Amino acid sequence: MSAGKIRLGLMGFGLIGRQLYQLAANSNDIEIVAICDIGKPEILHYLLGSGNEAFADTVSLEGNYLVNPKFRTRMMQADTPAEMPWDLFDVDCVVDATGKFQSQSNMEAHLSNGAKRVMLSTLPDEHIDRLIIPGINEGDAQVSDQMVSAGSATTAAFALVLKVLSEKFQIEYASMTSVHAYTSDQSLQDYAGKDFRRSRSAAENIIPNTIDSARWVEKLLPEFADRLSAYALNVPVQKGSLLDLNIVFKDNSVSAEAVNQAMVDASKLHPNLIDITYDPIVSSDVIGNPHSLLFDTKGTLKGGKRMIKTLSWYESLGHAGRILDVARQYNTLDQGAAA
Repeated sequence: MSAGKIRLGLMGFGLIGRQLYQLAANSNDIEIVAICDIGKPEILHYLLGSGNEAFADTVSLEGNYLVNPKFRTRMMQADTPAEMPWDLFDVDCVVDATGKFQSQSNMEAHLSNGAKRVMLSTLPDEHIDRLIIPGINEGDAQVSDQMVSAGSATTAAFALVLKVLSEKFQIEYASMTSVHAYTSDQSLQDYAGKDFRRSRSAAENIIPNTIDSARWVEKLLPEFADRLSAYALNVPVQKGSLLDLNIVFKDNSVSAEAVNQAMVDASKLHPNLIDITYDPIVSSDVIGNPHSLLFDTKGTLKGGKRMIKTLSWYESLGHAGRILDVARQYNTLDQGAAA
């Protein structure tokens, strides 16, 4: 293995896990040294080809190892963080991409088993050392952080639009609805789940859902405390989600054109985070986009004197990229502390 690379372990090899693996395989500074999942290695290897046959052709399965031209990855079967012996792999950071083990106790299990740091690919259930969203607060990261979260795709898009526009205009209130692709924890058939609506078929219904994004964005951007609300609609789309944000400005002179220009300007300052489209796109058009959000200039509408609606598209690949960016941020801090 190449010296100096960031050594990541993955728990969970679903959509986000596979995207993290692909991005790492196409990078020069990150290698995935071990993957923990309940699935059989041959099936997980097979799933790499789902929608990405060209990449899958570059990856082989050799016994219990996934092998690509950049690195070899040990495949391990385990059900919980407590079962995974991370100390065998000298990992710098474990990314828990299961979406299930969000509690502090589960994160501590990764650390107890040899991980130097553990990062959630989702929002945490409770207090942890740090929530880091690139473009919002990456400067808050500390070497001492062991339990961190890279937030969620929705939270990142929500926070970025608010941050950009609040730097140009005074915002009184904002209400967000995430029109979100269905997720792996939803059933494709009606099936008794944790609440009534999420017990209905994700393939057949628009399902209203609650989300924690507003609460966490208020922590990241405390000037918005008690001035945000967020809701979600899970829809029968496999990939590609939409952030529908209604903003009430304090000044009635703010125009849709001014809002669009602010986002265009921000995309030039943060070209890896914010993308702009001038076309009348739909959800499938954002698939494969590596940014945190694709701002839809045609979706900006002014209603009444002070309210403007904006639309921003995003998909999980952008979030996977930001997870790796957070891993890089901490690696830089670790190297600085070791120098």
